[in-house]
Amino acid sequence: MNIHKYVLLLVSLCATLTVRSQQKVVVFQTDFGLKDGAVAAMKGVAFGISSSLSLFDLTHEIPAYNIWEAAYRLEQTAPYWPAGTVFVSVVDPGVGSERKSVVLKTKTGHYFVTPDNGTLTLVARSMGIQELREIDESRNRRQQSAGSYTFHGRDVYAYTAARLAAGVITFEQVGQRMTDTVVSIPFQAPHATKDHIKGNIPILDIQYGNVWTNIDEKTFNSLQCKHGDMLRIRISKGSKLVWQGTVPFVSTFATVPEGKDLAYLNSLMNLSLAINMGNFSEKYRVFSGPEWNVEVSRNK
Repeated sequence: MNIHKYVLLLVSLCATLTVRSQQKVVVFQTDFGLKDGAVAAMKGVAFGISSSLSLFDLTHEIPAYNIWEAAYRLEQTAPYWPAGTVFVSVVDPGVGSERKSVVLKTKTGHYFVTPDNGTLTLVARSMGIQELREIDESRNRRQQSAGSYTFHGRDVYAYTAARLAAGVITFEQVGQRMTDTVVSIPFQAPHATKDHIKGNIPILDIQYGNVWTNIDEKTFNSLQCKHGDMLRIRISKGSKLVWQGTVPFVSTFATVPEGKDLAYLNSLMNLSLAINMGNFSEKYRVFSGPEWNVEVSRNK
């Protein structure tokens, strides 16, 4: 290969690598579902900003208006995405009202574009607030959309996220910096005492009816349990006791006979409850949300 061809090949390779390095990622989450064109409209706006953006879906099956579940799904998935990823979360029952539209930059380097309505409750706590800015809609809103009050997901959030991800604007150009406090939904954080642990049931493993708590492995280990030990469980909704029982702590479902209750550490290494080849949630009418709490102790 002569030097001229070598130089051309090198230049082409460098250009390709530069383009790839400039490709940015936007991840969408909504309660819109996929039966109509709302999600496609948001993605169209994003591609209109830059066709080099990589667009992905977290989920569009958040139950309608369920801000808490939106908050959980962000915390569940965001840590697996690289720093610099821009998340758009639109579960916005207050659309068009005085609630603020914001972009959160976490200490991990992730960005979250969303209404400040509780959606940021969990990622702000687990990933940390580096900086919070209110979206300036006079600069960061889709052109000719000022008369629309009910689709900020398209006109404000997708538009701003795409501009940020594509480098059209800097984070500082999103809008005015706010105090480092987000609207938060109250919930029971994991808390261990000498002989028991309190926690929350933030979500269900919905396909199977397993009940996932927010009691992490480190907190659970304060009980000094080993596989085969029995646990006493109390589950309540607010002040009302819904279920209590004794279950074995095991490594996986098949450790117990089919149809038997069990406790295990799930894929997030949080304490969870299940029935082998059954549905714990349906059988015991246990569900999830900020008002669903759990108490765990060893059955001595």
